[in-house]
Amino acid sequence: MAEDLGTPWKKLDAPVPEEEIAWVDKYWRAANYMSVGQIYLRSNPLMRSDFVDEQTGQTRDFGRADVKHRLVGHWGTTPGLNFLMGHVNRFIHDHGQSVVFFMGPGHGGPAGTAQSKLDGTYAEIRPDITDDEAGLQKFFRQFSYPGGIPSHFAPETPGSIHEGGELGYTLSHAYGAVLNNPSLLAFAVVGDGEAETGPLATSWQTNKLVNPLTDGIVLPVLHLNGYKIANPTILARISDEERNEFFRGMGYHPYTFVAGFDDEPAISIHRRFAALLEQVFNEICDIKWRALAGETARPAYPMIVFKTPKGWTCPKYIDGKKTEGSWRAHQVPLASARDTHEHFRVLRGWLRSYKPEELWNRDGSLRPEVTEFMPEGDLRLGANPNANGGLLRHDLRLPDVHDYEIDVASKGHGYGMTEASRVFGQYTADVMRLNFTNFRVFGPDETASNRLQEAYRLTDKQWDAGFNADPENDSYLSSTGSVIEQLSEHQCEGLLEGFLLTGRHGVWSSYESFIHVVDSMVNQHAKWLEATVRHIPWRKPIASLNILLSSHVWRQDHNGFSHQDPGFVDLLLNKNFHNDHVVQIYYPADANMLLCVGQEAYRSTNRINAIFAGKQPAPTFQTIDDAQKELQKGAAAWDWAGNVAKGEEPDIVLACCGDVPTLEMLATSDALQDLGLKVKFVNVVKLLSIQNAGQNDEALSDKEFSELFGTKVPVLFAFHAYAHTIHGLIYERPGHDNFHVHGYMEEGSTTTPFDMLRLNEMDRYALTAHALELVDAKEFADKIAEYRAFRQEAFEFACANGYDHPRFTEWCWRDVVGQDNSAAAMSSTGGDNEE
Repeated sequence: MAEDLGTPWKKLDAPVPEEEIAWVDKYWRAANYMSVGQIYLRSNPLMRSDFVDEQTGQTRDFGRADVKHRLVGHWGTTPGLNFLMGHVNRFIHDHGQSVVFFMGPGHGGPAGTAQSKLDGTYAEIRPDITDDEAGLQKFFRQFSYPGGIPSHFAPETPGSIHEGGELGYTLSHAYGAVLNNPSLLAFAVVGDGEAETGPLATSWQTNKLVNPLTDGIVLPVLHLNGYKIANPTILARISDEERNEFFRGMGYHPYTFVAGFDDEPAISIHRRFAALLEQVFNEICDIKWRALAGETARPAYPMIVFKTPKGWTCPKYIDGKKTEGSWRAHQVPLASARDTHEHFRVLRGWLRSYKPEELWNRDGSLRPEVTEFMPEGDLRLGANPNANGGLLRHDLRLPDVHDYEIDVASKGHGYGMTEASRVFGQYTADVMRLNFTNFRVFGPDETASNRLQEAYRLTDKQWDAGFNADPENDSYLSSTGSVIEQLSEHQCEGLLEGFLLTGRHGVWSSYESFIHVVDSMVNQHAKWLEATVRHIPWRKPIASLNILLSSHVWRQDHNGFSHQDPGFVDLLLNKNFHNDHVVQIYYPADANMLLCVGQEAYRSTNRINAIFAGKQPAPTFQTIDDAQKELQKGAAAWDWAGNVAKGEEPDIVLACCGDVPTLEMLATSDALQDLGLKVKFVNVVKLLSIQNAGQNDEALSDKEFSELFGTKVPVLFAFHAYAHTIHGLIYERPGHDNFHVHGYMEEGSTTTPFDMLRLNEMDRYALTAHALELVDAKEFADKIAEYRAFRQEAFEFACANGYDHPRFTEWCWRDVVGQDNSAAAMSSTGGDNEE
């Protein structure tokens, strides 16, 4: 559980003091000035008339030369965010409440950096940004500038936890953050453009999946400024009544706050919002206290509709066109401020409207009254450890994987028929048991389908959306569970990300083909990790994002072609540059290897671990100890599966990556050995271990790669996903021209396991025929024809009978104790299994 800060859920006994309301206005003006300055100014940050030009050494007035050549940034959402941050700071100061500010409109990056500069946390990570004129100039210049910082609320900014480079995840991250975090208030600002995205639209429902007793509270604030980049927003154009009914239907109690559309004095606006925030927080405290008193009815959680003009406080008209309250305020309203005196004059007046002389001393230092009512210590928005989750992360207590081992040592390689992901689920349930408030399982209605249901022996699914009178239809549902299911991959990903970013651990599972739903979301998380790993040492490592991908491409007996797509791996490979190592890709061949992979994944930090594993009954080939040795390097020769002595040159190397390809390649090895060929067998569990060594300093060295695969003989490689992925990984490797890769060929249907393999040239008969062609096509011509003919025969058998040919289904590896080898099943004539 995350650490508590301050004294949470404390009401005020009196109205907000007037001096604090006046302070919020100072904050707002300072933050607005700094935000405009970041977008526009490269020098003379306080518009002095006696500024010393750094290039000429001459004294001059504020002029067009002080404006950046290239204007980049987003003003439209920023002043509203500055307003909200000012009020949240006052609120934290008065209540001692731990708050994380989730900025859905990530374009408002200037607001986030201004906030951390004002609360002092920016100086702690950037001592070069000093509290003087030179520091302020550097602060302005770096924004969206070569060698500077990004324009979004990026990981480089203290207090950021949700960059918002891609919209849609504010609420899922916020709700993930408050899970098992009962003292945390997530102040989640949702942009009204963001509110139109699918992920955000469904994340409103998360209030039915949290418990006010054991979890924190999310306060959604819909930032309704009316426009996107070029169009109005839907929620801004419907009536107040319709919008409020929508949110009431979602289970919220909406409060609407409108400001900026008339000449109401700023102090009056601040006074009204401060009172509203207190009213809303009082309601939140009541929810918390009623939960502590034992009330179980789901509350209507408050939310705020914050309706202001887009670009609030900027010039109302520019070049005769409406700007404030228009889509024209979205990015840079004065695009020619350096090039034309008219635009510069407007910019100068805009900056002066914030009265910077009342906020900064002449030397460029902030006046003390500007930070008078800021929170202190870890309660500052920029310092809250929940926004730097590695500060709160503790290593998991993990059970011994040997306790779950399938007995291969005494039973033989290829023993039994085990659902690998079910064994992984048993291990994961015990991980949860040992780390109950620190580990969660998420899934889109498929936790049991993906064989992780062992968790239900320990906990229920967390649910607060009503219960059926017939408990038989509500199995494993309660308001206190630690498994969350919602039929939205975005929600699974977002909730887990929020949980991890605030210092905890977890895993979510998905059908392999539908993980693509969150391609861009995974991409954004990878970018967050990449930025952190490369150059943000003050962000401490967070637990890895673990994804189990089951119901994979090779076993879609019920679902067919629509559920067959192994291409998520290619997105992940795009993230493995600069040796950041923010992704790891696992293809465990069996249950014991999957256990070892799970242990490694749960121990890792700052990574996205994609684990591709089947859920259908399959043999187990390695002991835990052998699997752990292979996992260290990522690939290994399985000497027991080949027949070459050490140092002996094989006729062919058989390689595989993935559980089903491994099984098919073992059957291929069996057949080739029966034909007298010398075979070396190699299994790959970490796909990135074979990547070109020049691109990955954790991959096998070229020497190790050559020792494993050889450089002189053909390599037949069976890969779980698309064949081009392997070729792309090894194009610089010694002997890469010897590789012949079989993979998924975008063929499939609702059919039998063998036929699925046959359609994609992945079945053992196609692999064996290809191997013989590579060794000596002329010598083995008859055998090659025999195998290819049997493929058609086996297909016709399946069509006639509705199940696969016994020669396919009854084969097992040759050294399994108590099981017939059935090697003759590889032949189309003769043998124990011939009918």
